[in-house]
Amino acid sequence: MKDLKLKVLSKRDMDAIHAATLQVLMDPGILVNHERSRKILKENGCIVDDRTFVVKFPEEVVKKALSTAPDSFTFHSRDGKHDVKMVSDGSVTNNLTFGVGIKVTEYLGDGKYNTRNSTLQDLKNIAKLVDACENIDWVCSPLTAMDYAIEPPVRTLREFDAVLSNTGKPFLPDPDPDYLGDYHKLIKAVYDGDEEKALKEPFLMVGGCPSSPLQLDHAACIMATEGGDYGFPMMSLSMAMGAASSPIHLAGTLVTHNAEVLALVVLTQLAHPGRNTYYGSSTTSFDFYSNSAPVGSPELGLISAGVAQLAQYYKMPTIVAGT
Repeated sequence: MKDLKLKVLSKRDMDAIHAATLQVLMDPGILVNHERSRKILKENGCIVDDRTFVVKFPEEVVKKALSTAPDSFTFHSRDGKHDVKMVSDGSVTNNLTFGVGIKVTEYLGDGKYNTRNSTLQDLKNIAKLVDACENIDWVCSPLTAMDYAIEPPVRTLREFDAVLSNTGKPFLPDPDPDYLGDYHKLIKAVYDGDEEKALKEPFLMVGGCPSSPLQLDHAACIMATEGGDYGFPMMSLSMAMGAASSPIHLAGTLVTHNAEVLALVVLTQLAHPGRNTYYGSSTTSFDFYSNSAPVGSPELGLISAGVAQLAQYYKMPTIVAGT
């Protein structure tokens, strides 16, 4: 089963999705809620409405930016023993934890469970477990330390330290745009103050999620622009919900998803050409019965398979939600 592959899109399908995406990027365009980002986009040929903050992305700008995104790179580890090779051709598959939650469930025995708020100690325990699991390649922060949630600066940096201190594997935190410089300082400290190594071999990536439909919010834009100042790899990951924040048909959702991800990728590459970048997805369909976005749905599996093919189409490593 290791080599099992699911292809849901033909080359013709992907060409059609790409063409439709380019149309969406020009009309209606993408709302970009960050001044520096709008400036970068405008200076590189995008059409910016300074009143509405809507940005239109010409095809030639998209093409140029995508051409600078690396098709493979190494995601470095703190201990140097767990470096992860990221490729765009589907020849390597890596596994990571799924996040970010605010609850944990404890099994009490005899078919009984207790669900409670997650804590910093839970995060430490999971990091230790992941470090020991050979089948998990890197860590996505799986939960929030709710016992420190009322003091965001304390929570953010304590969570970073909790994972950093308990695994040598690469790490995607629940990043806070206000503390990118602090993340860099901690990485630099691990490298004995070596600024160059901290910039070239960070063992932490940051990520941003467009706000569906078709918006880049302030936090995502900071990750795409300022995150590159510290050399952090960037994950551009849409969490669109079919029939809610994106079209009800899967093909339409893929177009919306693709436009959102590519807009953030374009911004990332224009700000720092050649920066290590992931094409990401946790897009699924909306369940009107339970008022939720089920990550274990069949639709998510189909969307994730399509997204993986689109990432290969654009020659970018990809991260997709599992089922």
